[in-house]
Amino acid sequence: MKDLKYIFAYSIPLVTLLSIFLVGIYTYLTPVYVFVLIPIIEIFTPSSTENLTDDKRLSKSKKRVFDFLLYINIPIVYGILFTALYTLTNSVLKPYEVVGIIISTGIVLGANGINVGHELGHRYTKERFLAKALLLPSLYMHFYVEHNFGHHQKAATIEDPATATYNQPVYFFWFSSVFGQYISAWKIQVSLLKKEKKPFISIKNDMLWYLVITAVYLSLIASFFDTQGMLYAIYCGVVGFLLLETINYIEHYGLTRKKTSSGRYERVREIHSWNSNHLLGRILLFELTRHSDHHYRASKKYQLLNHHDKSPQLPFGYPTSMVLSLFPPLWFMIMNKHIPEDMKMS
Repeated sequence: MKDLKYIFAYSIPLVTLLSIFLVGIYTYLTPVYVFVLIPIIEIFTPSSTENLTDDKRLSKSKKRVFDFLLYINIPIVYGILFTALYTLTNSVLKPYEVVGIIISTGIVLGANGINVGHELGHRYTKERFLAKALLLPSLYMHFYVEHNFGHHQKAATIEDPATATYNQPVYFFWFSSVFGQYISAWKIQVSLLKKEKKPFISIKNDMLWYLVITAVYLSLIASFFDTQGMLYAIYCGVVGFLLLETINYIEHYGLTRKKTSSGRYERVREIHSWNSNHLLGRILLFELTRHSDHHYRASKKYQLLNHHDKSPQLPFGYPTSMVLSLFPPLWFMIMNKHIPEDMKMS
């Protein structure tokens, strides 16, 4: 039964579904659940540094149930999105209700969409196509290229747009990361094409495919829900990728890798990402919060990720940390003292 604990990750879309059907002030149930109720519960629930034994790790690595728990998010994400769009375009809603539904739906696109897409995107199998399908509603398909071929090589360096620098407010980071990652994705794509000696206009140019697929996706939404529905879908996508960027912000804030005598950066280790062992956040985000081990061994599946004593530890779980990051002076006051002096990126 412990293997099924990740079913709790579906509580976010379930709450969102309720918020859409109940409308009114209830359209804000999802942000209240994720950013108020969950942080309060985390205060009274333990965190765990326990790692799997070798036998359990071998057993869990073979269980397909962990994969299916990820795959189920595809119909969930698209089902929530289309339910939201149908409600938004076929109901008489007040402006605050529209905003509430967009925010709630965007949280699902980020938590159950991009987050799960990120996990599947690290698998060098056909699952990568499922990953891209989960990135699409947040208009963030380029994340697959930048994250796998850029971020994991440049994390915790000034060259990585997805690493927040010391004393950088999250709102500034949103702009630098969103635009920086998109530009980086194109540079990586051009470099990959050159290595394969392929022209820019090529079937191998994934970034061009992403533009086409995104255009078709938005066109289909416009055909079903008119232009207004397409705009709602875009707004939901923006909320989704800003949720991701807020997570990016707290995952590497202020940490940096040193350069070796050769001028290269030291290899990525377990000390270059913030870790969180708060159980509720771990379950809701499919162990994304054990981010230190993820960067240390990027191909390791979520159910196998370890705690490392050397890893810098967030004083709070991810949901709480995300809320705190929205108040930069408070975030700096709490977090800056936890960053090793010789690692502070500025």
